[in-house]
Amino acid sequence: MVKELDKVDVVTIGAGWTGGIIAAETSKEGLKVKSLERGPYRDTDDYQHVHDELKYAQRYELMQDTSIETLTFRNNPDERALPVRRLGSFLPGNGRGGAGTHWNGQTDRYMAYDFKIKTMTEEKYGESKLGIDSGLRYRDWGITFDEMEKYYDKFEKTTGISGEKNPLGEKRSNPYPNPPMVKTPILEKFEKAANELKLNPIMMPSANMSQNYENPDGETLNQCQYCGFCERFACEYDAKATPDVTVLRTAEKTGNHEVRYNSNVTEIVTDKEDNEKVTGVKFIDTETREEFFQPADIVVLTSFLFNNYKLLRVSDIGKQYDPETEEGTLGSNYCYQTGLGATGFFDEKFNTFMGAGALGMLLDDFNGDNFDHDDLDFIHGGSIHFTQTGVRPILTNTIPKDTPQWGEEFKEESINNFARTLTVYTMAHTGPHKNHYLDLDDTYKDAFGNSQVMLTYNWTEQDNARNKYLTEKCKEIVEKMGAKHIEVENDDLGDYDIVPYQSTNISGGTPMGTDPDNSVVNTWLQHWDRDNLFVAGSSTFVHNSGNNPTGTVGALAYRCAEGIINYYKNKERLED
Repeated sequence: MVKELDKVDVVTIGAGWTGGIIAAETSKEGLKVKSLERGPYRDTDDYQHVHDELKYAQRYELMQDTSIETLTFRNNPDERALPVRRLGSFLPGNGRGGAGTHWNGQTDRYMAYDFKIKTMTEEKYGESKLGIDSGLRYRDWGITFDEMEKYYDKFEKTTGISGEKNPLGEKRSNPYPNPPMVKTPILEKFEKAANELKLNPIMMPSANMSQNYENPDGETLNQCQYCGFCERFACEYDAKATPDVTVLRTAEKTGNHEVRYNSNVTEIVTDKEDNEKVTGVKFIDTETREEFFQPADIVVLTSFLFNNYKLLRVSDIGKQYDPETEEGTLGSNYCYQTGLGATGFFDEKFNTFMGAGALGMLLDDFNGDNFDHDDLDFIHGGSIHFTQTGVRPILTNTIPKDTPQWGEEFKEESINNFARTLTVYTMAHTGPHKNHYLDLDDTYKDAFGNSQVMLTYNWTEQDNARNKYLTEKCKEIVEKMGAKHIEVENDDLGDYDIVPYQSTNISGGTPMGTDPDNSVVNTWLQHWDRDNLFVAGSSTFVHNSGNNPTGTVGALAYRCAEGIINYYKNKERLED
């Protein structure tokens, strides 16, 4: 029997960045908020002296358990999808802070071009430039960079971003709240090479603290120790801005916010008397297996991309996208990023084992439309990165491609090159395509009886062309850096393989817009079919970019929170 709980003003599904931001902002306004998090409670005390690469980086301690819930995958609609038992291309978080706990901290802004990509591309290059299989799916977002800027600024102040002005970036209302991180000798090596090529390198905007910092909500973050354990790890020093040490603490201090852990939401419940409203959510306590109903005036989906889509689909909210007719919106516009580059092998030994998740430099000379695309077979581009995140012996073992994978030569090359290789890589845009989408796979069920999400995705000709162009630019920089041998990942990408790690930056599935015929939510992230239902996160992106998406996720979450507060006060649909 389903047990009904006391009603709250707002319920968020997940307690990561989006859930934490929305909980903090709405609870500060006096709303009663509950966050349902399917993972366990963890805090900084749980991460003391646990630099365990096997446990965290290889066995995914902080991430979703695929034996309970996963997804199925295929490259095209004609293939049979099969379950993914080991995640690689995306790393959903599980527990307090979500994926925001184990992120690196790279925090860019998207470009003005990103938000008006269809209009700006067609005006400059013509309609055909978008590509025949992507033209209907590319859209302007319905919001401009200028409208987004104040939300970017707020997120950067909450997270204490360390950074410097980008000469190729958009106008800023304020400088970064913290100065950039330490510029190490190998970063100086990259900077010198890039400058000689007349490029514009800057220190990477970083959620790793360059100094002690108190944010506007009174939360304290400590100076980074450069221990080299950021990505796939939580921070034991509170030196990396994560939801659990910023917005979740802020929300809890109000006395208006509660997180219920080990609570897996299975359905959004629509009002039987008013099908334009939802009444709350059903969830299962994963420890006792009891089922509960949590009533709420407002429901906000703030979980990982696949789960946002899944909850809408199993709750029969919205129209599923059909690739044959290109009708429907739910599940459409799924995008990824390519993250390949050029690796240089050096005689010199570097202190690469030291670092931080967002200790690095980047340049935007080949990002967005910062360069001419007239004679190129692709649009957009990508930022070029050089990072010192810390190398570790299990995950990082860079050897020449022709080296045997075992034996004496393998051991010699592994030991010799462990701290003698440097990689310059891209974080590149991918665009929507009519055959890239999410659906449900009724063949495979999760542990709670719901169908698994099915992903259909593959690389395109534009992705191949873009990757070859950008990796050649990476090679030019590595050559200037003085490498004795260079290996470039610029062959045809082939079929997309979901298992190897490439980037965890995915987007789409519940895209935003100004027209319910081609979007799932409006620009306040309010669902078109349910007035009191909101969806936050990268699932609302129209396409991916050539920058890290977390800054845009955070900025949109602040805009969504503003919309939720206005809706709660006025009980009227929000206008774009």
